[in-house]
Amino acid sequence: MSVSDQKKKQIIEAAIAEFQERGFAGASMDRISDRAQVSKRTVYNHFESKEVLFKGINQCLADQINSALEMPYDPDLPIRETLIRLGWAEGELMINPCFMSLARMIMSETIRDPELAADMNSRMTKLSVFAEHIQEAITEGKLSADDPSVAAEQFLGLLKSRAFYPNIYASRVPERAEMEKIIEESVDMFLARYGTKAA
Repeated sequence: MSVSDQKKKQIIEAAIAEFQERGFAGASMDRISDRAQVSKRTVYNHFESKEVLFKGINQCLADQINSALEMPYDPDLPIRETLIRLGWAEGELMINPCFMSLARMIMSETIRDPELAADMNSRMTKLSVFAEHIQEAITEGKLSADDPSVAAEQFLGLLKSRAFYPNIYASRVPERAEMEKIIEESVDMFLARYGTKAA
């Protein structure tokens, strides 16, 4: 990692801590530079404003989500295994304390600012990846759904309603065994609605 990249990483980590403690409105670029142990000029060289810095943190979260879902559809896998694999792409993030802490901080701000929420939403591709997998399975006759996008939303909703939202509000991270149970039960419920005999 270059010196510049290392300083940028320090700034982002310091900004996350600052935003978590004080919120977006109360955060200070001066304190962020102190926390990062870099000059204020260095902070502004990387991020021209507090808004740009916050969007940079949004991008870090989106990158984690999107990279977790970089997996092609495998037609040789049974549909239940495909869905469990897809569920774990999301589940691995939910059992990651750093991810959950970052998500909690960003959610607290996006609730107050619709523009930030829209910006965050535009950076994430997970719903389209879920929908693409479901569409492939429909084409193969392994699932039967009229609208793969709606089915994808429902599958994500099953996972997040039990593993993400209760924990994000309670400031906790689910255990791996807990996540495994949620994924498998969500997959079974999803298949009870959309599964076919061909699967």
